[in-house]
Amino acid sequence: MSSFKFILQYIMRHKWRYLGGIITLFIVDFANLLIPRLTGTITDGLTAHSIDMDGIMFYIVCILGVGAVLAIGRFFWRFFLFGAARSIEKEIRNEMFEHLEAMSVEYYNEHKTGDLMTRFTSDLNSVRMAIGPAVISAFDATVMLIMVICQMLIYVNVKLTLVAVVPMILITVGELYYGKIIKSRYKARQEAVSDLTDYVQESVSGVRVIKAFVRERAELRAFAKRNANAKDKNLKVIKIQTFVMPLLDVIIGISSLATLIYGGYLALTGEITLGRFIAFNQYISMLVWPMLACGDAITMFSQGGASIKRIQDIFQEKPEIFDGENVENIDALKGDIEFRNLTFAHRGSLEPTLRDINLSIKAGTTLAVIGRTGNGKTTLVNLLLHLYNTKPGMILLDGRDINTIPLKTLRENIAYVPQDNFLFSDTLRSNIAFGSEDNMIDIEKATRAACIHDNIVAFPDGYETIVGERGVTLSGGQKQRSSIARALMKDSPILILDDSLSAVDTDTEERILKNLKENREGKTTIIIAHRISTIQNADVIMVLEDGEAVEIGNHSELMEIGKIYKDMFDKQQLEAQIGEQRAQLEGGLA
Repeated sequence: MSSFKFILQYIMRHKWRYLGGIITLFIVDFANLLIPRLTGTITDGLTAHSIDMDGIMFYIVCILGVGAVLAIGRFFWRFFLFGAARSIEKEIRNEMFEHLEAMSVEYYNEHKTGDLMTRFTSDLNSVRMAIGPAVISAFDATVMLIMVICQMLIYVNVKLTLVAVVPMILITVGELYYGKIIKSRYKARQEAVSDLTDYVQESVSGVRVIKAFVRERAELRAFAKRNANAKDKNLKVIKIQTFVMPLLDVIIGISSLATLIYGGYLALTGEITLGRFIAFNQYISMLVWPMLACGDAITMFSQGGASIKRIQDIFQEKPEIFDGENVENIDALKGDIEFRNLTFAHRGSLEPTLRDINLSIKAGTTLAVIGRTGNGKTTLVNLLLHLYNTKPGMILLDGRDINTIPLKTLRENIAYVPQDNFLFSDTLRSNIAFGSEDNMIDIEKATRAACIHDNIVAFPDGYETIVGERGVTLSGGQKQRSSIARALMKDSPILILDDSLSAVDTDTEERILKNLKENREGKTTIIIAHRISTIQNADVIMVLEDGEAVEIGNHSELMEIGKIYKDMFDKQQLEAQIGEQRAQLEGGLA
């Protein structure tokens, strides 16, 4: 779809507002033309002594009436056209956000946050200017130009009009060339701003790491480089604008000078009256605005066109994960899970992340997944959440292919605690109730089960404590337990904990696991962990190695096998003993 067709569909939704604005603008432009004519008539009447005071007062009243029409008309065309542009901006922003919400995880792996933010702000602002002020400028300039020239031809003199208009033809030719240059330069400018925005966003998010590694000066140099690039791209846009605008003034000045000399000659020779010569000079002054408006309109249309293309790029990306034609009408899940020869490779990866995994568990089972870093544990649960596509028949829930289950139903029936424990910049209460009803009784029940209630009530504002961006004001363990409480609030048939107890001490971990066992009886729980102490009481333990399920069983069975799981257990036991001995030694020395 071309940029014009893309934006036209939004304009058509508000066609009556645009039509009302254009009609009002036409009336304003027509009324504007009456003032020079009325002024000329008064001048000729005074020169010829053919007008008395009553006549003068009549024309003054007429001018005041025209002024009133102009004031009212200008209010309404702004109300219609600017209002429509603002509404379209809001609609595009809403649809962009909705579209991004539907995009798959892979999309966000390939697109930077700062770039997307720039398209939501700066690019959309340019689009609004193109469909609001630029439309007004273009229409107003065209109508005024035609009307003024017609008045000059009919009311004043054809030869004088040609002398005034010919220099302005150069403006039209130059502006067409100018539009192409400004569009390419503005696109480069937006890309530079996107890069700068993304860098700032990333640096602010990672400020703790920057300070910990004393990288402030290095980051400042890197920022200055991007900032200088954005400045250079901005200057390239501004330089061409600063060159064009004075050039327009020069051409308009030449036209005015030619008019003054030749028009004065015609007035002296009697070919035109003094009143008409004065009116003509007013018409020339009225041509200045259309000429400047054309330049502004071309600039805004060019910038808007570049921004529309960047916004179109978002809409042209289609979601990879969506409900297909074979989706069944399912409202709830029990929690039976089956993997059949599950094999998966990330886009662009030559080797599969998961290979030929086969496992079946019934609802109410606690499944633990353990393995070294980078062996596909998180990928496994992401596939269960249908964040990536799998081939039909590889993952079954309650005996149904995951591809036939509506996404809404699937994700409503799975509570997930991710590794990064993301919290919103909001109150603890809102974060914990996120995705569930804000019921304080249920919130406290969930926080007690997650062993975070006592910490929360110790804060000065309790559950109304603002946690800051990404939960920055909380410790790692507090963020993990708050995320667990949020998941428990859903009370879903399936709960996934992705390494969600790594930042809590062993005593707290034991209490949380005990609470989970009591609160989730008859419901499926999947726990990913690195510590065997976290998962040794699970009903089924799956050990992943190089993406393969090399060992499956409970703790006793895997210890009897005596391979990878037992090696991990022995190493962790040895590390724990060494840690205890070191602590005792340090205590004795103290």
